[in-house]
Parts: sequence; C-alpha cells; structure tokens
Amino acid sequence: MNPNKALWEKGDFTKLAAAMRDSGAAFVEGLGVGPGMAVLDLGCGDGTTALPSARLGADVLGVDIASNLVAAGNARAAEAGLTNLRFQEGDASALTDLEDERFDLVVSVFGAMFAPRPFDVALEMVRVTKPGGRIVMGNWIPGDPTLVAQVLKIASAYSPPPPEGFVSPMTWGVPANVVERFGAAGIPADHISCEPQTYLFSRPGTVTEFLDTFRNFYGPTMNAYEAAAKDGRAEELHAELLALFEAQNQGERGQIVVPATFLKVVVRK
Repeated sequence: MNPNKALWEKGDFTKLAAAMRDSGAAFVEGLGVGPGMAVLDLGCGDGTTALPSARLGADVLGVDIASNLVAAGNARAAEAGLTNLRFQEGDASALTDLEDERFDLVVSVFGAMFAPRPFDVALEMVRVTKPGGRIVMGNWIPGDPTLVAQVLKIASAYSPPPPEGFVSPMTWGVPANVVERFGAAGIPADHISCEPQTYLFSRPGTVTEFLDTFRNFYGPTMNAYEAAAKDGRAEELHAELLALFEAQNQGERGQIVVPATFLKVVVRK
C-alpha cells in the first residue's frame, strides 16, 4: 500500500476535521468562489473546504488518497443535498484520471503538502488548472511556534527515521520552495504569492479530550505514540504534547480555541 494512503486511512481524520469547519468555511469565503466555477479540492479530507465551496454554487470535485475520507465526504455531500459535489480517490502526485486545464480553481488546505514528490504535485496542480485560473494552498510552516507545526515536530522526534529520499511535507511552508516547485511547473515567480495567516481549531471540550483526538485519530500522532510505547517513552511524549496543548489553548473553560499559523499560497496560471 502507498505509505501515504496507509497513514491517512490509519485513523479517522473526520474527528479532527470537526474542529476545523468554521475556519475552512472562512477560508473559502475569501477565495471568490461562486456559481459556474469548476473547483478541485485536493487532499480534501471529508470536505472541510469542499462543502463550503459547493454551498457557494461551484461544481466541486474532492480528491483524497484515503478511501475512508472519500466515503465520509460523499456521505456529507449527500446529507447536505449538494448534487454539485462529489469525492473520489486520487494521488496528488499523479492525477491520472483528470484532464488538462479542467478547473478554474484548485484548492488544497493542509492536503497536497503531505503527498510525496512535491515537484510532481506542483506540476499536476498546474496541469489541471485552466489558463487564467488559480491554485490556492494552505501549508503548515516548519518551526512555527503554533500548534500543528509543533505537534508534527514533536511527533517526528519520537517516530522512526523516515525512509531515504523522504521530503518533509513541512517544506511546503517555505516560500522559496513554493516558488521553486511552481517555477519548475512553468509559473513565473511574480504569479506566486505567499503570506502567513491564522487557522483556528474550535470545538467544545477539554484540552485532554482535544489531545486524545490527535492521539487516537490523527495518523502522524498515532504513529508517534506507537513508536514511543515501543521505546518506553509514551508517558514522556504524552506529557510533552499535553503541555503544548495547554499552552496553546485560548478558549474559556469547556471550549477549545487554538490558533495555528499557516502559509497561504496563491498561484495565478
């Protein structure tokens, strides 16, 4: 099995996505999505940005590597009565069943950044975008002090070394890498903009419950806990993550509100 597919099918990202809905909708509202637009949501999960795009009238295709998330997305679309939205399995590195220049807008929020072969990912996104269309990515930033970057940093410290040739998904959060990758796909640097923005995780519950969501349902953290348990370091990992979550939460009692900084990338074809 594709290791990326195994990673994202391992848990149940829908549990974490439930805390991302409001910010996903707010992100889409700033993109000018409207009726008649053809939109691809790449690495879409169960539709955190795909559903808001469809509700604004666009014809939306969500593509994800994980079959469980595709099924969850199609179920959400059916429940919402969104006949202009469907989900299918696919690899962001090789969108073999999608034709050239099909979409007005390609969106990938914390999705395609995790796919292998980042230069192929950039090339594929450019290929399926219409001339004059846009690609918009949201990518976590390496070394950023906010939640997700720190979770991934801590998780990697407890996990086995990655295989030879592995390119960290966090490299998509570096503007120079973004420019290089899309440049290799034929996009001039002045057609690419990168700026940091803030994403909010918001849900009722306690810090411990929110951490448990990462521990039990988020593939990278699940792998870290398993590796730490084998090394006798599970309590150490848990204490480190709990301290991080407690420090990051800005919500009042019984409410989780955690900001996370990301790099918003806009590419004009």
